[in-house]
Amino acid sequence: MIFTSAAILAVAAGAYGLGRVYPPLGPSAGTIAPADRYVSAQVGESDVQLGDTAVPELMQTDAFELMVKDPNFRALAASPGFQALASQPQVMAALLADPQAFAALAANPQAFASMAKAAQNTAASNAQSRQASASMMNAVAGHSAAIQALASHPDAFASIANNASAFGSFASSASAFRSAAANAAADARLASNAAAFRQLASDNAAMNALAADPGVFASLAANAASLKSFASQPAALAAAANSAASMASQLRLAGVSDAAMASIASNSAGFAALASQPQAMAAVAAHGDAFAALASHPQALAAIMANASAFSSFASNASAFQAAASKAAADARMSANAAAFQRLASDNAAMKALAADPQVFSAMGRSAVAFGGLASSAHLMNAQLAATIGQNASAFSKLASNASQLSSAARAAQSFNAQAATASAAAAGRLDAVASRAALASPQAFSAMMANPAAFAAVSRQASAMATVASSSKAFAALAAHPNLAAVMANPSFAAAANQAGVMQARND
Repeated sequence: MIFTSAAILAVAAGAYGLGRVYPPLGPSAGTIAPADRYVSAQVGESDVQLGDTAVPELMQTDAFELMVKDPNFRALAASPGFQALASQPQVMAALLADPQAFAALAANPQAFASMAKAAQNTAASNAQSRQASASMMNAVAGHSAAIQALASHPDAFASIANNASAFGSFASSASAFRSAAANAAADARLASNAAAFRQLASDNAAMNALAADPGVFASLAANAASLKSFASQPAALAAAANSAASMASQLRLAGVSDAAMASIASNSAGFAALASQPQAMAAVAAHGDAFAALASHPQALAAIMANASAFSSFASNASAFQAAASKAAADARMSANAAAFQRLASDNAAMKALAADPQVFSAMGRSAVAFGGLASSAHLMNAQLAATIGQNASAFSKLASNASQLSSAARAAQSFNAQAATASAAAAGRLDAVASRAALASPQAFSAMMANPAAFAAVSRQASAMATVASSSKAFAALAAHPNLAAVMANPSFAAAANQAGVMQARND
């Protein structure tokens, strides 16, 4: 114990002496400095720049992995014209929506090119056609059975459309109309097509429909100016009226208001695009005002839709989105479309709508695959369409949950759009009889071409692409049966992702 105590004292004395020599004594000798705490600035949304993650995120989706292993897709990827199709997402989306119709058209490349050119000519008068379509839907909404009764006699219906205001008096008495039609030669309003009106008067089923709803004549008279533009094309007019009636019936079953139907009719291409991805339609219905704000800037909307996951962080802070968009060139997510985002940031009305509902960003992020598949069609989803869907949110949410009903309504809308546009363009001399017949024979395909005429014109000039479309309808149909796979293939980033994954080289395996 004595030796141990002595050793401890010796070590303690040595340590004290060393401490007095090293470190050197100075002003701070004998003091203990407080430790400085490490302080780091909080990470904000502007500090985390994800960049354009659309391609890698697309490749990481379950749908993409399933697709590249799918034998139907492998067969498509092996075809020489597939890469040309993949580089045109609007065309790809249309092919997946109606593969059989496009295969039939592509089997005759000359006819396909002719229809694509007709679509360009028709699209040139799109604004006028949209107004006429809205007016026709106003006339049809609420009178489906009566309209279809008239449309079953195209020549008589065309005569009414040519002078609809003169037939308004029959709104109070369908029996008076039947009597006048039976003696059409004696009535100046009906004399020019007396035989057609007599046939209508002798059609008991049609007369019963009119007797149940004579108010249809008042509705036609209220939209006389627009209906007159269709009058010179009886077949197209009758087809458009039937499609409008079918569309109105489908939408009414879902609870969509008559007032909303005219808006849907004049934006049928955008409605059909949304209908191809019910998840997206449900999201738009839940966030109508915010989505309408984004839709008023289609280029910015397209960029968000193509890379929706990267924008989800703004769901809790709309002001952060505005700040980022105002300096879009410095944000990798927005820099490719900097001018478009800056215009959006300076739009006070749009920013106010987003501030009221920033959750629109998380809603799009949760359905990133669906919105990605619609990105190339963002220009079709204007503010009016989004607002209409939002104002009828319950009805469109219900419609989005009923795939069959939604598909039927969308196809009727496309048919109506094509038939009304064909009638209008033919009356204006923009379509000849051959092109008109072709358009009426494949109305959904023609509607899709009118929505993206330049893309279809480009594809029509590539023989390998035409051959792939003509020979691969079964493969397209098999893939289209799965909405997620269809959305991936219609995504603007799909061609790049497929190339990176190596599936485009399948034809070389």
